Amino acid sequence: MPTGRFLAFEGIDGSGKSTQAARVAKGLGARLTFEPGDTVLGAALRELLLHDFTSNPTSVAEALLMAADRAQHVETVIVPELQAGRHVVTDRFNGSTLAYQGFGRGLDLAVLREVLGFATGGLEPDLTIVVDCDLETARARSSGAKADRLEQLDPSFHARVREGFLQLADSTPSWVVIDGGQNLDEVAAATNAAIAQHLKLEVRS
Repeated sequence: MPTGRFLAFEGIDGSGKSTQAARVAKGLGARLTFEPGDTVLGAALRELLLHDFTSNPTSVAEALLMAADRAQHVETVIVPELQAGRHVVTDRFNGSTLAYQGFGRGLDLAVLREVLGFATGGLEPDLTIVVDCDLETARARSSGAKADRLEQLDPSFHARVREGFLQLADSTPSWVVIDGGQNLDEVAAATNAAIAQHLKLEVRS
């Protein structure tokens, strides 16, 4: 059965990853999706995880809810599209759980990897692109939006998350870091070059 290629964009909020994910999906004619929330179940979980300030899930509960969203997402959205031969671009995947709940919350990375492997059936992106920028730039870009439950956490949490993304990229050959502090054209050019090099795909403008 023909299969599409699977790309994930990762990074802290305000890095510019969502802009690049949307642009690349359009340029590849790919299915654009996101986490958490791009299923009916996921939308309910997203509300609980990010916008409900009364539930206060523990770090472990938070990680398991994120994994539940991903399990639903993989089985009902990502895998069917890939099996139909269509490329898929997702705004966040396993890397976000490892960075936020692992490096940010301090949960055991090995345990998280086992949970994520179960949730995804072992599916991993063909390429993960981390759009990276410093916390001050990210905060300035996000200043007009109402912060969700995770975005309201202290700067030290977000510093650990950013460092987590960079460490994960440094240890994983299928991950690439793009300097998100550049202007949009420069970020787009670097992203396109990474996709061409690693996946032999051309992102059309």
